[in-house]
Amino acid sequence: MKRSLSVLTLAAALAATAHAQTFRWASQGDVQTLDPVSQNESFTNAMNGQVYEFLVARDKKLNIAPSLATEWKQDGPMKWTFKLRQGVKFHDGRPFTADDVVFSINRAREKTSQISNYANALGEPKKIDDFTVEFNLAQFNPIFLEHLNTVYIMSKSWCEEHKVTKPQDFTNKEETYAARNANGTGPFMLVSRQPDVKTVLKRNPNYWGKIEGNVQEVVYTPIASAPTRVAALVSGEVDFILDPPPPDLERLRKTPGVKVIEGVENRVIFIGMDQARDELLYSNVKGKNPFKDVRVRRAMYQAIDINTIKTKLMNGQALPTGAVVPSPLGSFNDPDVEKRLPFDLAAARRLMAEAGYPQGFEVTLDCPNNRYINDERICIALANMWAQIKIGVKVNAMPKTTYFPKQEKLDTSLYMLGWGGSITDPETTFTPIYRNRAEKGVGEYNRGNFKDDELDALAAASSKEADPAKRRELIKKVFLRHNEQVHHIPLHRQFIPWASRANVSVVHRPDNWMEIQWVTVK
Repeated sequence: MKRSLSVLTLAAALAATAHAQTFRWASQGDVQTLDPVSQNESFTNAMNGQVYEFLVARDKKLNIAPSLATEWKQDGPMKWTFKLRQGVKFHDGRPFTADDVVFSINRAREKTSQISNYANALGEPKKIDDFTVEFNLAQFNPIFLEHLNTVYIMSKSWCEEHKVTKPQDFTNKEETYAARNANGTGPFMLVSRQPDVKTVLKRNPNYWGKIEGNVQEVVYTPIASAPTRVAALVSGEVDFILDPPPPDLERLRKTPGVKVIEGVENRVIFIGMDQARDELLYSNVKGKNPFKDVRVRRAMYQAIDINTIKTKLMNGQALPTGAVVPSPLGSFNDPDVEKRLPFDLAAARRLMAEAGYPQGFEVTLDCPNNRYINDERICIALANMWAQIKIGVKVNAMPKTTYFPKQEKLDTSLYMLGWGGSITDPETTFTPIYRNRAEKGVGEYNRGNFKDDELDALAAASSKEADPAKRRELIKKVFLRHNEQVHHIPLHRQFIPWASRANVSVVHRPDNWMEIQWVTVK
């Protein structure tokens, strides 16, 4: 088979680093930043998770397990005490102590941290001694340990030395030492970082834990082109790709020397709309905002032929849903919550006419082109579907490094977003996405900036309800209120098969987190 010049060029670039127990892998996009709390994007989090660690980790089944903390206890509903692992050192040799924990929690609470709403939910950290930390909460937190599993621990003295005591302001394109350098306690150490080109890690020879796999060196190369990425795997230039395109899966399953690792991801893909401005930034409608009318939002929802997206575009690798939450576990598999509005063009056209837009309008849809599976193609498909109700949609697709800062500034009228990770409890969807935008990260990802006081109050109550039965009732009310108002248009939960060379063993997790310390290259 004749290989393209791009694959040959990639082969030459990787050949210099290829040797036994080197793990060479790729996906469509790159790490946004090495500052571990500046951005809350799953791929960035997972890459940083090879270098930095949490107090509590996730095991292969996503259960909470000890990490930098060896044990913990809850003293009543509002207080937690943790014993820290002794003898741990950061990659540059600095000792790990309670000072680093208190510093890291407080750093993650800063305004430029994208996980500030999680860090604030942990309460006030307090050093008891060098290896004991106490957390005192202002209100009950039903998922305290899961929130703790979102804050990476950094070296206080390293951050002070390099003037990075506050997280990088990624939205405003700030460059800091922590954005391209790293000093964690994890199983791998940063060797070099070339954004959008290559990131190299090496095994930490002084790691406190047991590394199950045999990888000594890691070479990550972002490859934007799906055909080039697949060709690199088939030809052996890379050992693993995180995001094989759905149309290629059957061919990859039949390719000698290649295997597909199947799995469903905890991630929901949905559409958001600017519901705050009196006039949209990117539309031909002047003097008013059509997305403030629930009838328009509902019409757009009912104009989506979700089964066509599933079968024709995703090759069956998607699970349509009516609930904007990463996993059906978050909605307790409740059919009332999971049920979609029906695909009904006649009803959609009727709603558009009732709302005063029988001839539709024009609007721009912002979309990433290297973050979610088929993201740009889904946006194009939606534009074609919305044309059936005379909404003319211009698809504005861009790389995620441009896309996410644009969204963070609310510089959008209509947008795609995916939400997921290891936490299946709806709390980490409700507080950042469903609630009104406020201080301390509340509503940070409510990029449509809608204000729904009834929904906000229900979601806030579910965040602190200690009685499981009462909390479950509140959670259902949150979902039903959100769905009734169509504050977002749900699409599907994406499947996330991985693909590798036959000699590579990996552990597939539903949070799409590839833990390199579990990888073996034979």
